[in-house]
Amino acid sequence: MYLIQILLPLFDNDGAHFDAALYTQVRNELSERFGGLTAYSRAPAEGRWHDQGITTHDDIIVMEVMTDGVDTEWWRGYRKSLETRFKQTVIVVRAQMVSLL
Repeated sequence: MYLIQILLPLFDNDGAHFDAALYTQVRNELSERFGGLTAYSRAPAEGRWHDQGITTHDDIIVMEVMTDGVDTEWWRGYRKSLETRFKQTVIVVRAQMVSLL
């Protein structure tokens, strides 16, 4: 079993809050394809990274689904779609193997 997590920004690169409809659309798409999802959206997580001596930070929402396999090609296309919708150079989509206990 795999846990797929998507890290979505709350604000665009100019500091404007993204419309709630964007997140609703993602929730609907993932629920429809995978039969459900978990969204951590009430208290945003904070992402920080360093690039060329500059520290950048983002407030993010984490959405995740569980699936038996990973369709890498579908996820690449979906990630690119999210990058366009959220006006980002990179959106992190990560997969990790998990065991249900």
